[in-house]
Amino acid sequence: MPEPLERGWIFRPAEGIARAYFGTMTALDFSGPGLSEEQWRQVKTLATSLGSEQAVWLSGYFAGFAEGGRGIAVEALRGSVPLGPVVAAPTTPSVRTLTILYGSETGNSAALAKALAEAARAKGVEPIVADMADYKPRRLKDEQDLLIITSTHGEGEPPLSAAGFFEFVEGRKAPRLEGVRYSILALGDSTYEFFCGAGKRLDDRLAELGATRIRDRVDCDIDYEDPSADWISSIAEKLGPAAATPSLASSIVVGHPAAPVAAAFDKRNPFLAPVIDNLVLTGRGSSKETRHVELSLEGSGLSFEPGDALGLTPRNDPVLVETLLQALNLGPDANVSVKDRTLPFGDALAEAFEITAATPRFLDHWAELTKSNELESLRGEDAREARVAFLGANHVIDIVRRFPVAGIDAQTFLAGLRPLQPRLYSIASSAAAAPDEVHLTVSTVRYDLNGEPRSGVASGHLAARAEPDSTLPVYVQANPHFRLPDDDKPIIMIGAGTGVAPYRAFLQEREMRGAGGKAWLFFGERNFDSDFLYQTEWQDFLKEDVLSRMNVAFSRDRAEKIYVQHRLLEEARDVYAWLEDGAHIYVCGDGAKLAPDVHAALATVVREQGRLGEDGAGEYLSAMQADHRYQIDVY
Repeated sequence: MPEPLERGWIFRPAEGIARAYFGTMTALDFSGPGLSEEQWRQVKTLATSLGSEQAVWLSGYFAGFAEGGRGIAVEALRGSVPLGPVVAAPTTPSVRTLTILYGSETGNSAALAKALAEAARAKGVEPIVADMADYKPRRLKDEQDLLIITSTHGEGEPPLSAAGFFEFVEGRKAPRLEGVRYSILALGDSTYEFFCGAGKRLDDRLAELGATRIRDRVDCDIDYEDPSADWISSIAEKLGPAAATPSLASSIVVGHPAAPVAAAFDKRNPFLAPVIDNLVLTGRGSSKETRHVELSLEGSGLSFEPGDALGLTPRNDPVLVETLLQALNLGPDANVSVKDRTLPFGDALAEAFEITAATPRFLDHWAELTKSNELESLRGEDAREARVAFLGANHVIDIVRRFPVAGIDAQTFLAGLRPLQPRLYSIASSAAAAPDEVHLTVSTVRYDLNGEPRSGVASGHLAARAEPDSTLPVYVQANPHFRLPDDDKPIIMIGAGTGVAPYRAFLQEREMRGAGGKAWLFFGERNFDSDFLYQTEWQDFLKEDVLSRMNVAFSRDRAEKIYVQHRLLEEARDVYAWLEDGAHIYVCGDGAKLAPDVHAALATVVREQGRLGEDGAGEYLSAMQADHRYQIDVY
């Protein structure tokens, strides 16, 4: 065995691959290729078991491995920087390993995971941070402390990127987890019946598998900032001893970064983007209105990739604001406190709070103020179905009119409302094709309720008040789970209605790159004559061979309704041939109907064309998802 390096010296490989501080091996600075999750875990486990001389010897061993490529340690190598005698480091309490997992639809869970990791490091604990989509769930049995942040999609479902993780944990192959400590931060939207359902499912299942809670689960509504900050702070206190000095270790993130690099403009500080154009795409006689909106990002510093989304913070309809003020018998000028600022009540209603859809929070608040037996009967778990039906049939204005509160003040009314949240729209343009611009494809939501016309908060704003040269507060929300593959790979794009938006960006990008990969679009809408969104552009892409094939389905042009999943089945042989040729599949549109119907059709295609059983077809598609060849972006 080679002699160890002399104590008091530090070895620096020529390539700058690693730097080992000895006396105690507390930190590694990686400037070369990133380590995998497994490699980093092994390094940390080894480091905690080494003495100072062992650590020094290994620094030379790995340097020799890097230089010789044969795993043979070089003879004793002295670095050029004498450090003097090494003083033995004081013994520190043992710190448990920590893994932070996140499942995210809109980036909120990812951002919170990053904040949690920073809080852990401040306590002397270096965590592994991983997207559930990239984490190997069979590692669960080896975890010590496990912290999970997850959003909920639709009616209690996990984020699509986390589906595989949930399937494993809730399945029969999940291991026993005695010895694992955990806690869950659940994000959700209380307007949905199964509020924070994904987090609740994980919490119950981990406990069932024998894991022990570090602290109870916290369920967050869309205004999650304060409760999530409290959860992070309390968890950090339980993780390990506070670090006396800053850690020398670099931040190492596994899988996708916990959050994109912060731009000058973001969700908390959106950019005021001028409206360039705002056009109706649908034709005369259409049963719906779909708009194409172009915004300028010039001077913002914002950048995006095809597949990303644009966050847009709307203002409430001024007519609704006035109607609500009249129903409350309040004026707009009284000053109210909204977090860290003071502003007039009318402005708060216009720009700071959700005043359209009523929530369980508002129902509870209004029940306490009115002492109404009818509202009181809608509270609690036993009244879930009745409450969901009531909230679906009544907006805030309807409840205020029907159950008036005499003499209410502005601040008391606001206590029952949630903050106004940004809306996310798939970006319908490539930055390479339209520099300093971002395009959106938006369906205007309009309907009648209780005898009055109503509209969506954001789509109504875009339709009625986003004239050219006006401005909209926007930011970019990265979507790492909806990305183009290499230029030579074939792609199959499946979408209905505004779900076609990212495919316009995909094809613009591929055209600018001169990509050679084949592209096949399946598009569905209501009527050919009035709803064929971007028809001339698809035709141009076909002529230029940027788009290889296109199949359309217009559901209301014939007695028998035809949807995109039917077109997939009609083209089953060729679809399967593309899959076998390495094609990547993309699905974008309605999550409640489109995504499951398309998935069922794809399973049928694979089962019949590949002559696989039902289980085999499921495994085929699951493998595609694990390889990021089957990506879904639904709303």
